[in-house]
Amino acid sequence: MKPHQHRPETEAVRGGSDLSKKNGPLATPIYQTSTFEVTDSDQQVRATHTDMFYTRYGNPTHTVAETAIAELEGADAALLFSSGMTAITTTVLALLKSGDHVVAQRDIYGGVTKFFTQWLPKLGIETAFVGTTDYDQHVRAIRPNTRLLYLESPTNPTLRVVDLKKVSAIARQHKLISMIDSTFATPINQRPLEFGIDLVMHSGTKYFGGHADVICGILAGRQDLVDKVHETRTTLGGVMDPHAAWLLLRGIKSLAVRVQRQNENALRVAQFLANHPKVKRVHYPFLEGHPQRALAMEQMRGGGGVLSFEVDGSGEDARRVAEFLRLFTLAPSLGGVESLVTIPVLTSHAMISAQERAEMGVTEQLIRLAVGIENADDLIHDLDHGLSVLAASGQHAEVARR
Repeated sequence: MKPHQHRPETEAVRGGSDLSKKNGPLATPIYQTSTFEVTDSDQQVRATHTDMFYTRYGNPTHTVAETAIAELEGADAALLFSSGMTAITTTVLALLKSGDHVVAQRDIYGGVTKFFTQWLPKLGIETAFVGTTDYDQHVRAIRPNTRLLYLESPTNPTLRVVDLKKVSAIARQHKLISMIDSTFATPINQRPLEFGIDLVMHSGTKYFGGHADVICGILAGRQDLVDKVHETRTTLGGVMDPHAAWLLLRGIKSLAVRVQRQNENALRVAQFLANHPKVKRVHYPFLEGHPQRALAMEQMRGGGGVLSFEVDGSGEDARRVAEFLRLFTLAPSLGGVESLVTIPVLTSHAMISAQERAEMGVTEQLIRLAVGIENADDLIHDLDHGLSVLAASGQHAEVARR
């Protein structure tokens, strides 16, 4: 892990920038080119392993964004990918081979569960899923051929929090590579490398981009591991477009201020929901009553902008609430400036079985909110209005019984 020269707010704005006095553009130029010319064949050979050869290998716009991300995470290096899933699949394929074994926590994004259960077995790679916060079970699942410990914290969509010190110690003791999806936290709220994790991954589509206009995956961590993944990325081709990288870099500059506002808004929304008569349960790391609240406050600077809650009713009731909201737009994804609402069984976890969802605690009554930067009072009013459809349906049912 590299030491930080500045605080997160400064690194978000100035990370990757040349701070020396110079005459030149303040904003990073977009190198919107697929290839770079050279003067002779010797230079062609020398350029092969640089960011001025062919954009599938690298690009100067990518380099600035990757440097900024590495500074934010305290990482040796970082890489950009065409999507979050590409970052995950490319990294796993770079680090594992046929006959290897993965230990993965049960609470992870549904797309990753599908990759581990339906795709890796075709390559001769097995995965053991373990209780997310049952660390003894993590240890028992490790085999002689285990190579990777895969984590996510806070988890999607039930917001469980993993003890990063414990899991990194387990990985070191058993000589495993530890990799975490830290999308929900961002490096503003959590820096997993500081706790001994080897690789941190983000769906940069979410908070890093911040404006729902770019698809991106991010990996940061140890230089030797990142180099290995870079080689595989070049082969598989899941690289980001230069213009998209420029949009990402622009989003990173406001990352700290957006996340701070989203932390504040989400906590207020969670507190409101926790006291609402039509809400059975609220999942948010910094909310009083959360089972890992003390741990979350110890290893995170804020609870993040995502929370979920279960309505006191049926799956159909949850859908009605989500559809009745106005400021919370019914749409997948998260991390943008606008607030979104989604039903996880229909979106993020639709591609896995009902049994797998049940083991994660992802019920039909569960609603996930991605809280934006709007006024918190307005968001709460919208939720109060949305939940009123349940109160109305209850009154109608009571009249019918009479």
